[in-house]
Amino acid sequence: MKSYVTFCALLFLITSIGFGQTSFKENCFLKKENSIIESTADSGHHYTLLEAVKAANLDKILNEDGPFTVFAPSDLAFKKLSQVDLKELLLPENKKELFSLLTYHIVAGNITASKILKALCNGNGKASFTTVQGDKIFASMDGLDIVLMDRAGNRAKITNADANQSNGVIHEIDSVILPNILSAANLP
Repeated sequence: MKSYVTFCALLFLITSIGFGQTSFKENCFLKKENSIIESTADSGHHYTLLEAVKAANLDKILNEDGPFTVFAPSDLAFKKLSQVDLKELLLPENKKELFSLLTYHIVAGNITASKILKALCNGNGKASFTTVQGDKIFASMDGLDIVLMDRAGNRAKITNADANQSNGVIHEIDSVILPNILSAANLP
């Protein structure tokens, strides 16, 4: 227990200096006065996510409501997606599955990286967050990186953290995580 308390103290020290994830603050194209959807459109590497958000009719919600925390897969993350044929998901008849996939990457509230780290410390190195889709995502540390995991064991590392927006915060992730509804047996 003592070593874990030391670990948590070290994590908080690291977050005050900087940690494994790159901060979105380094990217001048993201402005705090923008909404989540505006910054996603302006980022230059979330075109696939933006297309999917529009196809699922989530763009109005992510433009106005909130606060939300969005774990935003980059275009490269979508290219790594092997289990789900994104073209299939973008078809109108698969809108329910696409909506489920996207809302699995959204948590209600403004959850910064430091809040995730605090939850990890309080949970002895593990934390979970309930998505707006209703399923849980799990967080842990891998070195200095915050890693998210779905129930099937798919992992996504937060590569850019804490893009504060007018209606929440964006964390870029390097892989797509899948809700239970999109397990290998239920894919469109």
